[in-house]
Amino acid sequence: MPQVVLINPLIPPNTGNIARTCAATGTELHLVGPLGFELSDRYLKRAGLDYWEYVKLHYHETLADFLLAHQQRSGRCLGFTVRGNHNYSRFEYELDDWLLFGSETNGLPPEMLSKCDETLYIPMSESGVRSLNLSVSVAVGLFECRRQLGYLA
Repeated sequence: MPQVVLINPLIPPNTGNIARTCAATGTELHLVGPLGFELSDRYLKRAGLDYWEYVKLHYHETLADFLLAHQQRSGRCLGFTVRGNHNYSRFEYELDDWLLFGSETNGLPPEMLSKCDETLYIPMSESGVRSLNLSVSVAVGLFECRRQLGYLA
């Protein structure tokens, strides 16, 4: 089953919305610090509504902690970035893929991008738009992955 990883997320409602998406799909969510908020933040909780009990949440204080956890479980790290090498919808996903997303302002840090097995991008028609909202990007990437793996039937 694919997993979602947020590295240094900054905006509580985005993370709350992503947690809700992960709860609805049974997808594990990994948060990698430092976070731009406390896990007890009311905006985070409100965006996730009353679904937090269904979120399979893992918190890693540092990138090094996350990399150790990933190494213990294996699977490819797929970094979503506007400068990715592969269109996310044409990429072939595998069951144990980890979908990585960076902060709302900086994206994935260079030290994580260099460790990704592949980088993916979500095409946009308007060149003046830098990126999509983080929670939208996660939903788009996760649902394409799930579609290809047969989880939407």
